[in-house]
Amino acid sequence: MTNSRSRHLSVAAIALAAMLATLILSVPSSSRAEDSASGYPARAIRIIPFPAGGTADILPRIVAEKLRERWKQPVVVENRSGAGGNIGAEFVAASPPDGYTLLASPPGPIVINETLYKALPFRPADLEPITVLGSVPNVLTVRPGFPAQTAHSFIEYSKANPGKVSFASQGNGSTSHLTAVLFQKLTGSQMVHIPYRGTAPALQDIMGDNVDMFFDNLGSSLNLHLGGKIRILAVGGAERASSLPDIPTVREAGVPDFQSVTWFALLAPHQTPAAIVARLNTAITEILTEPDVRERFSKIGVQAVGTDLAATAKFINDERSRWGAIIKTANVVID
Repeated sequence: MTNSRSRHLSVAAIALAAMLATLILSVPSSSRAEDSASGYPARAIRIIPFPAGGTADILPRIVAEKLRERWKQPVVVENRSGAGGNIGAEFVAASPPDGYTLLASPPGPIVINETLYKALPFRPADLEPITVLGSVPNVLTVRPGFPAQTAHSFIEYSKANPGKVSFASQGNGSTSHLTAVLFQKLTGSQMVHIPYRGTAPALQDIMGDNVDMFFDNLGSSLNLHLGGKIRILAVGGAERASSLPDIPTVREAGVPDFQSVTWFALLAPHQTPAAIVARLNTAITEILTEPDVRERFSKIGVQAVGTDLAATAKFINDERSRWGAIIKTANVVID
C-alpha cells in the first residue's frame, strides 16, 4: 500500500515538473529577457578602461559617477593596461555575460587589433556594443624644444631628416601609432616609433623633451598645450577645433587626404542579455545629454555622442573596415 502511494506521488511530481517546464517554455523569450534586467544592477559594476590619466580613462569615470547616482550601486573603474588594449579587452571578453563587467575603449582593441595582430586571444566582433561615449580629433603635438614651429615646417623637417624624428604612441596598434603610420605614408617621411603603455607616460616624455612627436587626442593634450608644456601644431579632424581656432588642420598644412579622429565606446561581453544591454544604453545615452556632463566632456575637447544600439553597431563595423584598409595598405603587422 505504501509503495503504491509512493509510486503515485512520484508520478504526480514528474507530471507537475513537466507542466512547470511547459509553462516556462511557453513564456516568450523577450519576456524572460526583460525579467533578467528587471533587478539589474543588484551589485557593483566594473568598467575596464585604458590606463589612468588619459581621455579613455576620464570619460568612463564621469559616466560611472552618474550611474552610481542613478542606480545607487557601486560603479568601479578598474584600469588594465598593456598589449595595445588587448589585456583589458580580453579580460572583459572572458567575463561572465551578466552586465557587471564592461569595457570602455578607444578604437584599438575593438576595430584595429584584429587586423594588426597575427592572433588575438579574443574575438572583438563578439563584444556587445552599448554606445559611443564621445569623439575627439587627434592632434599633432611636439615637445617644447622641437625646432619646427608650425605643422608645415614639421612636415618639411621630418622629410629632410629621415629616421631622426621620434614619435610616441599609446602602444603598438593604437590610434596614435596608426595615425603616425598614415602621416608618414602621406607625407613621405620616416620616423622612429616609441610605444608606451597608454597616453599619460607618452605625454610625460613629450613634456620632458625625451620624444619628439605624439598624435594624441585633443582631450588629453589641450590643457598641456594651453599651459605651455607641449605644443599642438595641427588638428587631425576635417575642421579646426573650436577650442583651438588658430591651429590649422593637417589638411591645411598640405596633407589633403589626412584625417584622424579618436572615439570611445562602451561594450559588454558576448551573450550579455539584450535587455541588460538596452538598459545600459538607455541610461548612458540619457546621461550623455545632461548639460553638466557635456560641459565636462567639452572642457577636455571631447564631443559627447550617445548613439543607440543599432547606430553603435553600424559605426563600429564601419570603423573596423576603415582602419583595416589603412593597416593593410600600410602593411603593418604585429606578432
